[in-house]
Amino acid sequence: MAAMIAVTLALVGFFGFVIMRVTSPQMTTLFTDLSYEDSSGIIKELDRQAIPYELKNDGAIIMVPKDKVTKLRMKLAEGGMPKGGGVGYEIFDKSDALGSTSFVQNINHLRALEGELARTIKAIDRIQAARVHLVLPERPLFSRETPEPSASIVLRVRGQLEPAQVRAIRHIVASAVNGMKAQRVSIVDETGQLLANGGADGDSGDGVTGDERRAAFEKRMRSQVEQIVSSVVGSGRARVQLSADFDYNKITQTSDKFDPEGRVLRSSQTREESSATASANDGQVTVNNELPGNQGSANGAPSPKDQSKKSEEINNYEISRTTKTEVTEAGRVNRISVAVLVDGTYNKNEKGETVYAARPKEELDRIATLVRSAIGFEQKRGDQVEVVNLKFAEEPSVIPVNEPKGLLGMFQFTKDDIMYFIELGVMSVLGLIVLLMVVRPLLKRVLASDPAAAPKAALPAPIEAAAPTATQLTHNATSQMIDVAQVQGQVHAQSVHRVGELAERNPTETASIIRQWLTEPA
Repeated sequence: MAAMIAVTLALVGFFGFVIMRVTSPQMTTLFTDLSYEDSSGIIKELDRQAIPYELKNDGAIIMVPKDKVTKLRMKLAEGGMPKGGGVGYEIFDKSDALGSTSFVQNINHLRALEGELARTIKAIDRIQAARVHLVLPERPLFSRETPEPSASIVLRVRGQLEPAQVRAIRHIVASAVNGMKAQRVSIVDETGQLLANGGADGDSGDGVTGDERRAAFEKRMRSQVEQIVSSVVGSGRARVQLSADFDYNKITQTSDKFDPEGRVLRSSQTREESSATASANDGQVTVNNELPGNQGSANGAPSPKDQSKKSEEINNYEISRTTKTEVTEAGRVNRISVAVLVDGTYNKNEKGETVYAARPKEELDRIATLVRSAIGFEQKRGDQVEVVNLKFAEEPSVIPVNEPKGLLGMFQFTKDDIMYFIELGVMSVLGLIVLLMVVRPLLKRVLASDPAAAPKAALPAPIEAAAPTATQLTHNATSQMIDVAQVQGQVHAQSVHRVGELAERNPTETASIIRQWLTEPA
């Protein structure tokens, strides 16, 4: 009897659990990566609204019923939750501006700016948490130069950030702070790995180091070469390695060139001079003229004068001049080397075996021509391209054909819906197994008659007396059938009563018998 009660209670408990599990609301994520302050505020609001919830990951994840997620997010957003684990510009909402000093106002402004930048950075994919430290120095008195501001950022990421994401973070911070350059922003992840150097010496103008630029160039060129070669030899049958030699020296060169043939007359100046010189007796007072007996010219005419004439011409010319200034930026490609390894072809012979065959030289030459065109090959620069045909260690795997999508694509079921249906199916199967393996055999044995107890039961006198008489059985068939039914009912009742008495007297043996029934197949 006790075993029957225990089995009944177990079945009631099992089906009760199944019913509660099926009828309970489906829980989904409300917020993730919450701080303790945000979790405390959200839980307080959920308790006030009497909404059931579950906590996971030490309170960092809050689960609520799926049909209330959207309404709760809008309601919490109206109250400014979650705040993101930092202080933003809401620090000025309840501050007393009249009673605070300028120092406190500057500190609050710095805290607000750091908090807002941290929230913005956390919105980027793969970033779980961010901490921003800003250094905004003031210009000293009697100084003409202002120190440059700087920033340091510590990130907790999922996986690894792309170089483009790191540059984006640096430019976001530099654009949000007045006077800050992207080269002055340092970024470190939670493992202590330096993602961006805050020293401006090692970076270029856009915040990209020389190694990053070379790696990006090699990756892009290798992808192009591998794509064009794979389209010829097949996917997975080509391996490409590309190496680029960069010149990181910045050169500024200025040159002047003069062309003597390209002269132009700018100005011309001409000057002429004429003068006449008199002879010795031309009315001049000299010693010779004053001596006695001196005679003039024979005919008394004046002596002729000496005439002189001078001409001068000055021409100014402009000579053509060419001034050329060349600036060669850092990161110039000096040489490119490409190594391409291609696999051969695989055919089947008469026996059905796969046979490897090398590719002809003409095909390799055409592939090399395509590679040279793809990388911009220059012989003067010293570029090298090598295409080699060798057998790969493993045969190329067969590319699987895209099969049509299943139920997930046909009915647009989400992952949560599929898991819910699977859970319902598993519980239904377990319930059916319990009914067939436990309940059915138990009821079958309880309701079945005991064959050993029936012969021992004392038959009533009317049957013993009526057994020898054949004529009475013939005439009173109906009454005999009624009597037999009554006797069988009494026998069943006595059997059940005896089973109950045996179970009360020997509970241990009864429990073992029921346990044996449960292990027997139906």
